[in-house]
Amino acid sequence: MTSLKNLFLLAGIIILFQLPIQTTFAQDIQVVRPAPDRKAGEGEGPYKKLVIRNATLINGTGAPPTGPVDIVVEGNRITEIVNIGAPFTPIDESKRPTGADKEIDATGKYILPGIIDLHVHTGGVPKAPEAEYSYKLWMANGITTVRGVPTGPLEWSLKERERSAKNEIVAPRIISFHRPGNGKEWKDRKILTPADAKEWVQYAHKKGVDGLKLGSYRPEIMKALLDEANKLGMGSTAHLGQMGVAQMNAVDAARTGLTGMTHFYGLFESLYKGYDVQPWPSDMNYQDEQNRFGQVGRQWNLIHERGSDEWNALIDEFLELDFFINPTMTIYSAGRDVMKARNADWHQDYTLPSQQDFFEPSRQSHGAYWFYWTTHDEIAWKNFYRVWMSFLNDYKNKGGKVTVGSDSGFIYQLYGFGTIVELEMLQEAGFHPLEVIRAATMHGAEEIFYPKKKPIEYGVVREGLLADMIMVGENPLANMKVLYGTGAVKLNDETGTPERVGGVELTIKDGIIYDAKKLLQDVKDMVDKQKRERAGELGSGD
Repeated sequence: MTSLKNLFLLAGIIILFQLPIQTTFAQDIQVVRPAPDRKAGEGEGPYKKLVIRNATLINGTGAPPTGPVDIVVEGNRITEIVNIGAPFTPIDESKRPTGADKEIDATGKYILPGIIDLHVHTGGVPKAPEAEYSYKLWMANGITTVRGVPTGPLEWSLKERERSAKNEIVAPRIISFHRPGNGKEWKDRKILTPADAKEWVQYAHKKGVDGLKLGSYRPEIMKALLDEANKLGMGSTAHLGQMGVAQMNAVDAARTGLTGMTHFYGLFESLYKGYDVQPWPSDMNYQDEQNRFGQVGRQWNLIHERGSDEWNALIDEFLELDFFINPTMTIYSAGRDVMKARNADWHQDYTLPSQQDFFEPSRQSHGAYWFYWTTHDEIAWKNFYRVWMSFLNDYKNKGGKVTVGSDSGFIYQLYGFGTIVELEMLQEAGFHPLEVIRAATMHGAEEIFYPKKKPIEYGVVREGLLADMIMVGENPLANMKVLYGTGAVKLNDETGTPERVGGVELTIKDGIIYDAKKLLQDVKDMVDKQKRERAGELGSGD
C-alpha cells in the first residue's frame, strides 16, 4: 500500500441504523481502505465537445420521453439539447450539432439523469476490499451521486468526497453527512448540552461537512443541532429510532426544523391511535435484533386509518414544512420475503463471500436478525409495507417530495442493486414510472440543494446543468428491472431461450464516460479473487 493510502487507512464502521452514536458491535469494526487512484482507461473524458446522438430522453422532471435528440456536453456541462426529428421521420440534418471530439450513438437507447441515492454507507464488512467495491457497484447501476450518512469516519469521508469531486477515483459524487459527535477532535467528548450541540455543528461546518445525520435526540438537543445547522445552510436527515422516538417523532422533528427523514421511524409514531408510545410486549429487548425488527412490522394497525382527518393533517403539515421523505424501503424488504432477498440474482457474481457471511443469521452482525424468522413476521411486514406505501403515495400525490435511498450493505441488500430495488418498490407503492425516476433524480437533487437555498446543479438532463447521465438500451418505463446491472430476463422468441436484456450501458459523471458493464466486471473480478483465496488457490496478497 502506498504511503498516501497508509495515511488514510482508517477503521471502517458499521453504522447502526438507530443505536446511539457511540454504540457499535465490536465484531463488525473493520478496515475500509480508500479507493485506488483512477487508472488509465477508467472513464473517458471529459471532452471539449461530446455529442450523444439519436437518444430518447427521459429528463427527470416527470416529463414524458422525447426523441430523437442530440445532447451536447462541453467539459462537464450539458450545453445543448436539440430535437432533430420525430419517430419514423427523416432526421433534420441541418439541426444537428457539429464539431464533436467524441460521439456516442444512442439510437434505440434511453438517456436519463444519473440516479441519486440519499442513504448510503461505504462498507466495513470483514475482508472487504477498498471502497472501490461499493463505488463501482453504485456507478455500474447508474448511481452518480450518493449521500453518505455517513460513508465512513469524518476525515476519511471528506477526503474521499474531495477525490471524487476531482475525479481522481472512480466514484459517484459524494455528499457527506455525519452524526453529531463524529470527528477526531471529538473522540473523547460527548454532546450533553445544547451548547455542546451547537459547538459540534460549528466544528463540522468548519470541517466542510454537508449536513447532519440525526437520531431522535431529546428536544432541547435536537433544537440546538437543527437551529445551528439551518443557520449555516447545512442539510439534515434523521433516523428517529425507537430508543428516542417517544420524545421526538417525525412531526416533532419537522416542526423543529429537520429537512427530511429517512426510513419510517417516527412516521407511524406520529399517527398512533389510542397510544402515545408503541405497546411493546413485556419481554421486549431492543438489543435483540429479531425482537426489535420483528416488532417494527407490527405497528401497521396501531395508527389512524388512511384518509382519516389525522392522516390527512399529518400530510398537510409536512407539506407546509417542505418536508422530504427518504423512505429507504429496500433495506427492510427482506422482512416480508427473506428467501427472495437471500437468493437475488446478483449475489452469485457480485456479492463478496465475506459480505455474504455478514448477511447470514448472526447474533453479532447488525441486520442479520433471521434467528427464526416466521410466516407471522413476514405477514406483519407485508401489512406494514402496504400501509407505509399508501402514505408515501398520498404524500406524493399532494405534492410532497419523496426521494430515493438504499442503505445497502446490510440485510441481503447489495450496493447499487439495492437502489434499483427501491425504484421498483416506489412503483409498487403507486408511483408512475416517471414519478419514480423523478424521485430518484430531480427530487433527490432538490433535497441536497434545499438547505443551501440554491438551484440544483444536477438531477435533470437540462442545458446548463452538470453532465450526470446514464444510458440504457431498454425502456425503463416499461420495465424498471432493466436498470439492474444484471438486467431483466426476457424470452428470445427466435431462439426459444431466455436471455438477459438491459442493464445500464454507460454511466456519465461530470462529463466522464464510464462503461457500466466493465465496472461490473471489475467487481466480479474482486469477488472471484476472494473466492479463490478461500479455496486456497492464491494468497490474500496476490
